[in-house]
Amino acid sequence: MAYIIAVANQKGGVAKTTTVISLGGALAQLGSDVLLIDLDAQADLTLGLGINPAQVRGSISDVLLNTNSLQSARRETSIPGLDLVPSNHDMELAERFLPIRQNYETLFRGILNTHLPPHAYDYILLDCPPSLGAVTLNAMVAANLVIIPTQPEYYSAHALRNVVLTIRRVRSQFNPNLQFRLLITMHDRRIRTHRTLSEQLRTTFGTGVLETVIDVDTKLRESTIAGLPITHFISKTRGSLQYQALAQELTQYVKENVNRPQPNKA
Repeated sequence: MAYIIAVANQKGGVAKTTTVISLGGALAQLGSDVLLIDLDAQADLTLGLGINPAQVRGSISDVLLNTNSLQSARRETSIPGLDLVPSNHDMELAERFLPIRQNYETLFRGILNTHLPPHAYDYILLDCPPSLGAVTLNAMVAANLVIIPTQPEYYSAHALRNVVLTIRRVRSQFNPNLQFRLLITMHDRRIRTHRTLSEQLRTTFGTGVLETVIDVDTKLRESTIAGLPITHFISKTRGSLQYQALAQELTQYVKENVNRPQPNKA
């Protein structure tokens, strides 16, 4: 089975979508088959891979709400080994209508388990909306790991509490082996408060913080405009090298932890 990573944070603007695109590209560079699923009604992941959400026919919302097959919504990107299930504004309906279904929390997990061939992908990355509603809950129930991108800023660090509480709820009710890791993003080494808060996060969460840090890099924004992961836009820029390092770190983590019973902690 594919290893499923949900990238989630209640706070927007923390490089969540950038992380999904860039990490997906880096994993594909390593030879993995990767599926990206855009679960956000803003459809930034879809747009960031060069697809106009307004022209999408057959999106993830059709899979969740209209029982279309995941295979029918899946499409190849220009990157070998990297596929996408796109989103559009119809995903706004998911937050309203998913909760009225019986056992809605496990709906998406069931879709992933039944709609994809067992060995179709090595990794599935889920780009969650900036909220802790029904869609993000479904993603966490389906995932093996939640990556929480967070800026080393006060408001971003403060928002972590609700995300961690939601993960604990998912563990206790639906997915006892769910793990999480914090990813420090948009880090500026010149700013003292960034250095201080990064150190505090590592003190508080210990090994729950990924070793890789993603620094500020304007090329990351340019790659989004180009509709490419940073790894395939400019391979030697700082952001590209750091996301390549993140892919290596996660690949090693998965090798060490897959099929191993996990304690209920980070």
